Amino acid sequence: MNLWKVKNDELQELPKSRLDSEDRLESWIAKDSAITGLEILLIGRQVVTAYGGRIDLLGMDGEGNLVILELKRDKTPRDIIAQALDYASWVRDLTYEQIEVIAAKYLKRTLREAFHEKFQIDLPEEINKNHKIVIVASELDPSSERIVQYLSSEYNVNINCIFFDFFREGDQEFLGRSWLMDPEEVEERTISKKRSPWLGLYFVNVGDGEHRSWEDCMKYGFLSAGQGSKYSRPIRKLEAGDKVLAYLKGRGYVGYGEVTSSAVMAKDFILPDNKKLSDKNLNQPNIMENCDDPDLADWTVGIKWHKAVSRDEAITKQGIFANPNVVCKLRDQQTIEFLKENLLIEKD
Repeated sequence: MNLWKVKNDELQELPKSRLDSEDRLESWIAKDSAITGLEILLIGRQVVTAYGGRIDLLGMDGEGNLVILELKRDKTPRDIIAQALDYASWVRDLTYEQIEVIAAKYLKRTLREAFHEKFQIDLPEEINKNHKIVIVASELDPSSERIVQYLSSEYNVNINCIFFDFFREGDQEFLGRSWLMDPEEVEERTISKKRSPWLGLYFVNVGDGEHRSWEDCMKYGFLSAGQGSKYSRPIRKLEAGDKVLAYLKGRGYVGYGEVTSSAVMAKDFILPDNKKLSDKNLNQPNIMENCDDPDLADWTVGIKWHKAVSRDEAITKQGIFANPNVVCKLRDQQTIEFLKENLLIEKD
């Protein structure tokens, strides 16, 4: 990674510097795990394993799976990979009760409370079905990178590397982040073989709130996400013909439909009457905030709703599939059957 600043319409490259202590990096991640690009709840720091090792940071994703974050520090490149695999062998067998104890010690409250606050969904009844390893480093030698890629591609180990580069100019410090492999591709490749088969439906979080309204989505036939590329990127992958289930956080499932058009920025979304969405009297006009910035704008896909209900009619029950991701593949057969019984999805 290289970093430039723009001064007087000219580019000036910032020199890389050495981070004086990786304890600082660990503290930054502990304070705000979002700098990793992962949506996780940290549940432990310097977690002691049964084998006497210490996991730098232990997190949990929105599906209840554990995430091992291990900093390279002064360990040799190959040692860090071996150590991370050793930690994973321990994490794999952790029970629900053991994870609750680890989390309560770090969070100073119950895992269930912290999980709900972080992801706005209930903690799954079954957790730690899968786990992932993330090695955090400023750099790795080429052979170690090849080992990580080999473990991921050939043996379906969910392992990846985050590289943090440190820059300094005068008394200002800058931190940059990159991944060895696309984390979404690694996730899909390594976990899909352990999961139930995909059922051909996409789960989509409506994101009802400050920047968009479910009533608008239902009335004008669209779904939208944005105010940051990490939110808009998933919805931009939807294509015409994809079938989606809309989920309203804290409520339940509210819509079943088919994508009719690929994603465009909200300001450019054209309705069936050939008018722009921006011309309508929206319940939530803030959807047009940052409308000229591709990275911050809301991106919108057209939807033909086969069935859509109001927020007060949302369909839900205890244990129904829910996920904090903007878009994900729905694989839970029980959820599908429940939605068919409640007439949101047409029966075969």
